[in-house]
Amino acid sequence: MYQFSYAEIMEDGVADSKDRERQVLDRSIALLEAAKQQKGYSREAIEAIYFTRRVWIRFIEDLRTPDNQLNEELRANLISIAIWILNETEKIRKRESSNFQGIIDITTIIRDGLK
Repeated sequence: MYQFSYAEIMEDGVADSKDRERQVLDRSIALLEAAKQQKGYSREAIEAIYFTRRVWIRFIEDLRTPDNQLNEELRANLISIAIWILNETEKIRKRESSNFQGIIDITTIIRDGLK
């Protein structure tokens, strides 16, 4: 039987969580890239916007919980970024913008920071 320390288990849990977050952000980026390639407000755009909104809303919910272990300043910055992304997706949904690349760029930076 294997015996692991609590710290080892927690470290694995954090690593697994970060990996899942990276995977979700990768999926969002892929959908946004596909939407950017289409002309106009396509099925791909709808799918990308819907998925991306769900991801960032969930991140905001997690960042707002008192037991989130990130420091307060980082959490506030990430929430601000999430709000910007939600605003951009809403502009795209309303056909006031086609700024997929801006969302892709910011999401890529966040994903790459999850190492």
